[in-house]
Amino acid sequence: MSVILNWSMASILFFMGIFTFVSSRKHLLSMLLSLEYIVLSLFLLLFIYLNMINYENFFSMMYLVFIVCEGSLGLSILVSMIRIYGNDYFQSFNIL
Repeated sequence: MSVILNWSMASILFFMGIFTFVSSRKHLLSMLLSLEYIVLSLFLLLFIYLNMINYENFFSMMYLVFIVCEGSLGLSILVSMIRIYGNDYFQSFNIL
């Protein structure tokens, strides 16, 4: 029963993150935060799954390393965008 509760809670967290990502499309910072939320909910799903099948947690540590790399890349893009355009609105700059 608790396994089903853990799976459903992690799935609800994932779909809430997707909803937040879709609904916040004006600012880059809010999109990056919602992406990190989605990735952390996926980490929770991965951790529950690996513990359920009694597998080693080394893969989850590698996943956390990739999460940190993705977060630092997103922050560097945000900083360069703020330096060039002055804000993080998507409407203020030309994509082309």
